Amino acid sequence: MKPDFSRFGRHVLEIEKEAIEGLYQHLGDDFDRACQQLFDCKGKVIVTGMGKSGHIGKKMAATLASTGTPAFFVHPGEASHGDLGMITEQDVVVALSNSGETQEVTTLLPVLKRMGVPLIAMTGKPGSTLARLADVHLNVAVAKEACPLNLAPTASTTAALAMGDAVAVALLNARGFTADDFALSHPGGSLGKRLLLRIEDVMHSGDEVPMVTEDYLLKDALLEMTQKGLGMTAVVDKDGKLAGLFTDGDLRRVLDAGKDVRTAVISEVMTRGGITVNPQMLAAEALHLMEERKINGLFVVDGNHKPVGALNTQDLMRAGVL
Repeated sequence: MKPDFSRFGRHVLEIEKEAIEGLYQHLGDDFDRACQQLFDCKGKVIVTGMGKSGHIGKKMAATLASTGTPAFFVHPGEASHGDLGMITEQDVVVALSNSGETQEVTTLLPVLKRMGVPLIAMTGKPGSTLARLADVHLNVAVAKEACPLNLAPTASTTAALAMGDAVAVALLNARGFTADDFALSHPGGSLGKRLLLRIEDVMHSGDEVPMVTEDYLLKDALLEMTQKGLGMTAVVDKDGKLAGLFTDGDLRRVLDAGKDVRTAVISEVMTRGGITVNPQMLAAEALHLMEERKINGLFVVDGNHKPVGALNTQDLMRAGVL
């Protein structure tokens, strides 16, 4: 008989959902005390744990670090052989162990106590050694594991992961952490590009900007568009300020109207005004504007409304914003 994988999977998710729901009863004074201790930390948050708890601890440390709380993970086995030197009296230690009796973790407790380092424990056993000796205990107990043998860490690691996220996001809110702050720790990849990249970083500038004056013949303006390859050209007045623009879409309308491309003057067929942006705007905002207005390109103007740049959706795509 073919195994019913979907049924097994739904059963696991149901148990893990119940494990997370069970955490609500533990979000009280101890949670507040733990968050306050981390918020007041003058050094770094040191997260430690063994085995599967160690994997969750690494993720917790990474989430804290990326959301405004400096943190890193220390392997408890390595800590007993020299890495404890990474921990100072200014730090706070968060130790994860579902049983609260993991030897590699409990071995560190006398040294941490001697150093006077605050200790936050995250366990599933409030009466365990780690829970009793910690300054604050976060209870992540679950009724049962999702593993049918009730052995493999499944629901318990899910609960610990969720509690770690709850702590990190609570601290993020308390610090007033912003999207700009987040971007500073995520400069790489599409996330960083969406949050950090500005129009001036991706726009065409100088001689690359297609530009003609209002007295240009349409045929000459089309040549400018072809040479610059952006599918549009800016049209400026005698003072060099943007008077309007002409795009591929405008050309189709000119042809539909039966106008003579060879004799028409650009000022007669251009779109006056037009949507513009400034160089400091985020590239992601420009993308949103283009999608909202259903346009493929934008001109960038300075404080005097003079064109200083141009960009289109292909530029945003090459920059990784799209």
